[in-house]
Amino acid sequence: MERSTVAAERFLNRKVLLGVTGGIAAYKTANLVRLLVKAGAEVQVVMTPAAHDFVTPLTLATLSKRPVLTDLFVRDGSGRWNDHVHLARWADVCIIAPASANTLGKMAHGLCDNLLLACVLSATCPVYLAPAMDLEMYRDPGTHANLAVLRQRGHKTIGPDSGELASGLSGEGRMSEPEAIVEQVSNDLLSSSKLNGVQLLITAGGTQEAIDPVRYIGNRSTGRMGFALAEAAAARGARVQLVAGPVHLSTDRPGITRTDVVSAQEMAEVCKRLSPQCKVVIMCAAVADYRPAKVAAVKIKKQAANLPIELEPTEDILAWMGAHKPPAQVLVGFALESDNALAHAQEKLLRKKADLLVLNSLQDAGAGFGHDTNRVTLLAPGTDPHDLPLMSKTEVAHAILDRIEELC
Repeated sequence: MERSTVAAERFLNRKVLLGVTGGIAAYKTANLVRLLVKAGAEVQVVMTPAAHDFVTPLTLATLSKRPVLTDLFVRDGSGRWNDHVHLARWADVCIIAPASANTLGKMAHGLCDNLLLACVLSATCPVYLAPAMDLEMYRDPGTHANLAVLRQRGHKTIGPDSGELASGLSGEGRMSEPEAIVEQVSNDLLSSSKLNGVQLLITAGGTQEAIDPVRYIGNRSTGRMGFALAEAAAARGARVQLVAGPVHLSTDRPGITRTDVVSAQEMAEVCKRLSPQCKVVIMCAAVADYRPAKVAAVKIKKQAANLPIELEPTEDILAWMGAHKPPAQVLVGFALESDNALAHAQEKLLRKKADLLVLNSLQDAGAGFGHDTNRVTLLAPGTDPHDLPLMSKTEVAHAILDRIEELC
């Protein structure tokens, strides 16, 4: 898959908890926040009280576009507090830069006498440490023992580098540059994904086809599979255009641009507009196959007699995409079948000119609409069907994206 110059950049579409501790290297965090935001990350800065002596919260709040947090309790008499557990669960990754010798020592011994340490102790996401201190402090056996303990717990260290230090000495202890920190975190989290920086179009949910101003024809789709795909793709660095039918779902994942539609016609119009710029198109939505031929202008009153409704077919969006697919675009379709599932799906794969088809069967327990799990079969031209076990929809989304990366 070819990439433009913009697409070759890092798109770290993650929620980053950035811890700033007290040290002269804290002046570098302004640039670090700027680079993270530029890469698509949503950044929440948490400072230790000592960090305020080296960089102002106002600077970091302005760059991150979020209030900077320091205290566990808001000291205005309101009783409000900053929920460290919620903050830790919110974050996809935690970066402490600079990580002072004092903070490293407290972390190694499980102490949490400030908001940042409480967040780190509650974190289940990857934690990165960018140590920064003077030469002799870094050389001290206690510092190396603390770092060894933290690495054993799974925390990753970035640097420190060698260079001129605040004391005037030269040697190890200098905090790695913000560019190097963003690069290492991006490399680790994106795993050199082929979707990094790539434009994706993903549809999700069902559509509603109006009978009158009150009633409509629809289906049982919740949109969970499409939203799981959008969030998993964004986490790989993709720039996702999510076109969603009427669903009760939300996403705050950076990297996702959402467009809401109601009818199959509206979804078709948006997809036709967005698809030419996208390298991957995933048509996950359960688009209505039929709609009322005539829509009543006012609510139809209930009568004793039967009410016939003439239906007409909606446009086949996947077929249109297959017929107008740009060179090198990867087109993925979904099929939900209730009988002769594999035969119908294989025929649909070829007829719609898709590169990959994801088959769901209503016969499989835990699959289809309304479940947190799914069981699918992946079909691609010229290959044998690949059955996946029952998994969470997030796991299914990553399995589908793995296959798409192979096609790329």
